Amino acid sequence: MIETLKDHFLNPRNVGEADEPRFTGRAGSFVCGAAARLSVQLDESHNVTEARFKAAGCEVLIASLSILTERVRGKTTTDAALMGQHPETLAVELSVEKDKVHCVQLACDALVAAICEYSDVARNEWIGEEALICTCFFVSEQTIEREIRDKGLTTVSEVTRACNAGGGCGSCQPLIVELLEASWD
Repeated sequence: MIETLKDHFLNPRNVGEADEPRFTGRAGSFVCGAAARLSVQLDESHNVTEARFKAAGCEVLIASLSILTERVRGKTTTDAALMGQHPETLAVELSVEKDKVHCVQLACDALVAAICEYSDVARNEWIGEEALICTCFFVSEQTIEREIRDKGLTTVSEVTRACNAGGGCGSCQPLIVELLEASWD
């Protein structure tokens, strides 16, 4: 897959900023000084319609961002977040050397950060009757509370297995912890 890495580095796809409204994730590395910014635009069905990036870094970072921006197009925010949570898959596919794996991680972190920004905005703008906690899977506070109560759940991973909340971008996990702690009172 070295040819894929070379092709995406020399001919990067989707360089720039996604159109408005966009959600942007940023990531930087103290290891090598690289920086990445990835922006996504979503449709009303929560699918990525556009993904673009800007970066200062090595060939692995540029290629990883180029590939990720191609692959997330048309995906749900959940699928995009899950893709970003598994940088090792892309690193293996591209035959990245161990000392450059952090560059793939950096690209994935920027993607997940963009999805988290979307999730934060979606929660703040939610007009449903129940408080929305997990925007990736659209799980309400009441659903999570019911699962915790009925099944005696005590950890975020148990909640995720019960109703998927917390299994996408992860931005709702602190809120799930609060609900768990409130159930112990």
